[in-house]
Amino acid sequence: MFLTSPPGSPEAEALYEEDRRAMGFVMNGSRLWAHDPLLHDELFALLARASGDAGLSLRERGVLVTASASTLGDSYCSLAWGTKLAREAGGDVAAGVLEGTDRGLTRKEQALARWARLVVGDPNGTQPDDVQELRDAGFTEAQILAITAFVALRSAFSTVNDALGVRPEPELVAGAPEPVREVVEWGRSAALA
Repeated sequence: MFLTSPPGSPEAEALYEEDRRAMGFVMNGSRLWAHDPLLHDELFALLARASGDAGLSLRERGVLVTASASTLGDSYCSLAWGTKLAREAGGDVAAGVLEGTDRGLTRKEQALARWARLVVGDPNGTQPDDVQELRDAGFTEAQILAITAFVALRSAFSTVNDALGVRPEPELVAGAPEPVREVVEWGRSAALA
C-alpha cells in the first residue's frame, strides 16, 4: 500500500474486527480504508442499497464483481470475490467468469456478466440491445439502473484500492480455490507476508 499506516480509531478497529470475524485476518484493503472508515461505510451502504434494489443474490453479486474486477485487471477483488463465487457455484464456474467464458452460468447470470464487462470496459460503447438483453433476462428498468450503479460503485472501490497499491494478502491467495488462483494473472501480485 502506498499510504502510511492509518491512525488508530474505534472506527478503524471495527473494520479490522469485521475482517477478523469474516476472514480470520485483517485485509490490506481495510488498512487502506481505515484512513476514512466513514467513507468506506457510506460506500458500502450505497452498494448494499443498489444490490437490494436490484434484488441480487450473493451468487449474482459474485458474478457481477468477478466479471467487473477481471475486466478492470484487479487481482485483489478477483481473488476475494472469485473465492466467494466459488463457494456459491464452484471453482470452475468462478474461474469461467474470471476468464470471460461464463461456463456454468444461467442465461440470467450470463447477461449480468456481459453487462458488467461492458460497463467497466467501455461504458460509452453500450447499446440499446445490451440493455435489452437484461430485460430479456427478466430485469426491470429500476433493477437495470441498480445493477449498473452496483457495478460502477464496485469498480470505484477496486480503482481506489488499485491506485493506492493494495495487494492481495498471502492468506487471501492461499484461501482461493485452485481454479481461481490459476486464472488470476493480472493486477498486483500478493503482498509479502
